[in-house]
Amino acid sequence: MTEQTPQQLIEELDTLLDAERAALVSGNLQELEPLLAKKEAIITTLNMTADLEREALEHVQGKVSRNQVLLDSAMEGIRAVAARMAELRRVRKGLDVYDQSGRKTRFATGGTPNLEKRA
Repeated sequence: MTEQTPQQLIEELDTLLDAERAALVSGNLQELEPLLAKKEAIITTLNMTADLEREALEHVQGKVSRNQVLLDSAMEGIRAVAARMAELRRVRKGLDVYDQSGRKTRFATGGTPNLEKRA
């Protein structure tokens, strides 16, 4: 990276944050990794800058907060999908039921599962 002024770094960070938001909103999570590396490099450089004005960072701070909310929502969605997939795998293995005395019995599901598609 060539020597950039703090304002140029902030503008580059601003552009990266917009790209990060676009990737989060569109669901292209694979695009986040290269953006994260660039973002970390810029933030590290900005942290080492002594003559940085707080007011200059307020705009990008808002974008960082907004993107964090989007990222948290994406992670929550991924966790929900993972939990649903785990539940489907558990159900595919068999069904647990309890008899009148409270004993647990497992009914195994045999064969390959069929998926019925309806219009």
